[in-house]
Amino acid sequence: MEAEAAKFLGAGIATLGMGLAGIGVGNIFANFLSGALRNPSAADGQFARAFIGAALAEGLGIFSLVVALVLLFVV
Repeated sequence: MEAEAAKFLGAGIATLGMGLAGIGVGNIFANFLSGALRNPSAADGQFARAFIGAALAEGLGIFSLVVALVLLFVV
């Protein structure tokens, strides 16, 4: 395998993290909504935690994008 092909393959695999981060954010808000519908009085206290979890998941997705770009253009 040529080095250029391996670089593109590695960058493509690294971008899978972006899709998985989207799945994680959807899972976070689906579980929050499920819990909020079961116990509406506790929903206000957990809303900030849902956004913190979503921000962390999106941060990991952006990190995987950065890793892919580094593999494409720097290495």
